[in-house]
Amino acid sequence: MLRGLLETSGVYKIYEKWLFDQVKNGEKPKHIAVILDGNRRWAAERLLPQWKGHESGAQKGMALATWSLELGIETLTAYVFSTENFQRSQSEVDQIFSIVEETAKKLVNDNRLRENEVRVTAIGKIELLPEKVQDLLRRIEDQTKNYNRHFLNIAIAYGGRAEIVDAAKKIAQDLGAGKITSNDIDEESFGRYLYTAHLPNPYPDLIIRTSGEERLSNFLLWQSAYSELCFVDVYWPEFRKIDLLRAIRTYQKRRRTYGS
Repeated sequence: MLRGLLETSGVYKIYEKWLFDQVKNGEKPKHIAVILDGNRRWAAERLLPQWKGHESGAQKGMALATWSLELGIETLTAYVFSTENFQRSQSEVDQIFSIVEETAKKLVNDNRLRENEVRVTAIGKIELLPEKVQDLLRRIEDQTKNYNRHFLNIAIAYGGRAEIVDAAKKIAQDLGAGKITSNDIDEESFGRYLYTAHLPNPYPDLIIRTSGEERLSNFLLWQSAYSELCFVDVYWPEFRKIDLLRAIRTYQKRRRTYGS
C-alpha cells in the first residue's frame, strides 16, 4: 500500500532521476545478465492465475530492454526459461511458450531494434522449443544479424551445464575432423564454442537475480567466473528501473580484482 502511494505521489520518479544522475557518469557494466525469477510467487500472492505472472514477467522483460538502451548498456542477457523448467506441468509450459510466442511477435515488428542496432540472439537448446517459437526467434535473429551496437540475448531452454557439454561435443567433432589439435584448446578457444561466442564481451560484468533467491541456477556457469552478483528481494514482475539503477550503483562501488 505504501509503495503504491509513493508511486502515485511521484516520489519514485524523483528518486529514479536522482539515482540516474548518480550512475550516468560512472563506469557502467558493459554486459548485464538478469535471472528473471518470481513470476509464479508474485501471481500466487495476488490470487491471480499463474499465467498472469508469466505475462507480467514478459512485459517487464520488454521494459528491462528499454531501460538498458536508455542507460547505454551494450549487452543484456535475460534468463527466460531453463532446461529444468521443462519439468513443470505441461499446462504451465504451454502457457509460457504461448506468452513467449506473443512477445516474439512484438519483437519482430519492434522498430527500436533497428533504430538502436540491437542484435537479438536466442541462446540455449532452441530445438526443444515449439516450432512456431523457433521460427519467430530465427526470424528476429535474421533481421538483426548484421547489428553490432547492442546485443540482446534471450536465454531460453538454456542450461549452463548443457552449454558446456555442447561445446565439448563440438570440440570433439573438430578434433576428430582434424580441424584442431589438443594443443589448440585453451580457455580462450573454448569460449568460441559456447552459445555466447558471437558477443564482443561474453562475460557478464553484473548478474542480477530477483525474488530474493541467492544462486545462479545453472546460468552462464562458464561466463560468470568473475561476474559481480546482485540479489534483489522483489519478484520479477515488481522489478523497477529504480532496482536496476541501484544494482548498477552497487556495481560501481565494488572493486573488481579478478582474483589478483
